Amino acid sequence: QEPLMESGGGAVQAGGSLRISCTDSGNTYFDECIAWFRQVPGKERERVAHIHTHYRTVSAYYLDSVKGRFTLSRDDAANTVHLQMSDLKPEDTAMYYCATRAATSITQCHTAESRYTNWGQGTQVTVSS
Repeated sequence: QEPLMESGGGAVQAGGSLRISCTDSGNTYFDECIAWFRQVPGKERERVAHIHTHYRTVSAYYLDSVKGRFTLSRDDAANTVHLQMSDLKPEDTAMYYCATRAATSITQCHTAESRYTNWGQGTQVTVSS
């Protein structure tokens, strides 16, 4: 598998916005789940959002604490998923990872993170108060 390429991230003040992106250049099947996870040192990784490549973005899943602030979008021609993060809070500070898994339906996207087989190296998001 080609590694996932993440971009974006950085440092911003509370209330600000950032966009992080994930490109899956090795995806020739276009039938997969793409998810964003985040992790803070010493804590478990948590799923932030996910979407299936064949479903409209209104079907995306979001962690309760980011609903209304984070939005997934897809650029299918570029095999890229963007996570637009607005009204950022200090508690959003984390390393953000994108991950993919082959799947025929969006219900498979809800499976454990261990079922996601391809991971990016992570991009740091830091929100200061």
